[in-house]
Formats: sequence, C-alpha cells, structure tokens
Amino acid sequence: MSDTIGFLLNDSARLFRRAFNARTRDSGITALQWRLLIYLRRHEGIRQGPLAELIEVEPITLSRMIDRLEEAGLVERRADPSDRRAWLLYLAPGADELLTAMRATTDALNAEATEGLTAAERDQLAALVERVRANLSRRECLKEEEAA
Repeated sequence: MSDTIGFLLNDSARLFRRAFNARTRDSGITALQWRLLIYLRRHEGIRQGPLAELIEVEPITLSRMIDRLEEAGLVERRADPSDRRAWLLYLAPGADELLTAMRATTDALNAEATEGLTAAERDQLAALVERVRANLSRRECLKEEEAA
C-alpha cells in the first residue's frame, strides 16, 4: 500500500465533505455547519471558545457561523450566568427537525461510502478508525499537558 493511513483518512474526509455539501446544497447547511450542530447537540451550553477548539476553527469564524445559524433559527445564544461577557450556545427548537432530516442524508452517504462492505466489515472499520482517533486524541492531550 503506497498511501499512508493519514492520507487515506484525510482524502476520504475531503470526499465525504464534498459529497455532503453537494447533497445538502438546497438546505443551505454546509458540512462544517452540520459538524457544528452535531457538536452543539453533544455539548449544549458550551461557550464559543471551547466549541471553536472542538471544530478547529478560529473564534471569529465560529462567531460568524453562529450568527448565520442564529438567523436561520437553529442556534440560540444565552448569557452565561457566571460571566456576563460570555455566551452559552444551545440548539434552537427548530434545529431538531433539520437534524432529523439531515440524518437521512448522512445515513445514505455512509451507505454509499461503505457499499460492498459487510455489516461486520463496517463495524470493524468504524472500530479501527475510532481507535486511530483515540490514539491521536490521547497524544494531543499529552502534548497539551506538556506545554502547560
């Protein structure tokens, strides 16, 4: 095999984003906005700074994304009771319907991407990629601790 695992994963992610964006063009939601909404669902009440770190964008970029999603009725900013300068982010009630509808799109895309794999192979692939992610996350945490 001439391609490295990193190259294959990165290139696959790029192709996933492209296919996702093509399928969701009419909805107005990009792959990055989708990722933001998914992370926000998992971490409701998070501040903008930590969310920007999670999705790996600059805080100003996230702020603009939140502005657009707030205008679309998908995200709410609420004052942080412990710090009046900060905002906590929540999904707006209208986001649930969009997330449910978009799930069908992501399920279809995943099915297309794993076409020809058995259920056991899909499970194994997910487990192996999860292990790679965990390995890299652990190393990243160690680097951050060493830098502190």
